[in-house]
Amino acid sequence: MKPVKSTLLLSVLSALSFSAQADVTVYGKANVSVQSSDEGEGSVTELKSNASRFGFKGGEKLDNNLEVFYRFEFQVDITDADSKGDKDNITARNQYVGVKGNFGEVLIGRKDTVFKVSQGRVDLFNDVEGDIKNHLKGENRLGNSITYNSHSFNGFKVHGTFIAEDDADGKNGYSAAVSYGDSKLKKSNIYGAISADSDVKGYDAVRLTVQGKVADVKLGAIYQTQERVDGSDKADGYVLSASYKMGANTLKAQYQVMDFDQGDKIDGVSVGIDHKLNKVTKIYGFYTSFDGDNQVERNYLAAGFEYKF
Repeated sequence: MKPVKSTLLLSVLSALSFSAQADVTVYGKANVSVQSSDEGEGSVTELKSNASRFGFKGGEKLDNNLEVFYRFEFQVDITDADSKGDKDNITARNQYVGVKGNFGEVLIGRKDTVFKVSQGRVDLFNDVEGDIKNHLKGENRLGNSITYNSHSFNGFKVHGTFIAEDDADGKNGYSAAVSYGDSKLKKSNIYGAISADSDVKGYDAVRLTVQGKVADVKLGAIYQTQERVDGSDKADGYVLSASYKMGANTLKAQYQVMDFDQGDKIDGVSVGIDHKLNKVTKIYGFYTSFDGDNQVERNYLAAGFEYKF
């Protein structure tokens, strides 16, 4: 296996060094599945590491009601499918340092844009084949960024991301959002957000998100319009999701559509079940199918295991 890049090792060592002077929490999850994938040329069986990760986070209080905090997170391909050694099995995820106080919080570094975060928990098949990132633009985690999150004002929060374009010929990108409620649906029974990207990775986009909970049923929806900054590749689409909890089991279903102005239309359907073994461990299964006017049908069937620590 190819040695891990020195920059990643330095980042890990930096996190461990920082932890000696401040409170630190080590966390992560292992998510692996056995998957049958058919992308038009016959099915193949493969092992998938679905955004398995580990990280360090912590901080300490300062004077004047301020607090400094940090996070260094890494994604690990624990199946190490790249037998040729051409690809590192450790890559960067959210990595930043920030300050928070009466004004809210400011983070500097690599971070999910507020546009991406605005989806809340509507995407029930995040990190696997049914992930909305496969069709909707804006699911970005970017470096050279500054993120701001306000405190809650009667349930409303304001969010913003500035992405510095580290190129003489490039342009800065902007991401903004206004949210209401708790995206985890623990402190409120409804969550909603409106967000927009301007010149982020070459795209402009607007997204509306809503999710609600009634007893053991959760329903969610996303509507999005997107286009390249030059006005081409226009498309609009939506996502509908539903889940129902029955004891240790959660039944899930999701439907997504992306309709492009040039004529192509992509439909996706995902169904699945999660079974909790305890608070941090679950087994799951899912089936996902995508079909487009100008694409071959793709089908995925998988069973997996997730452990959080």
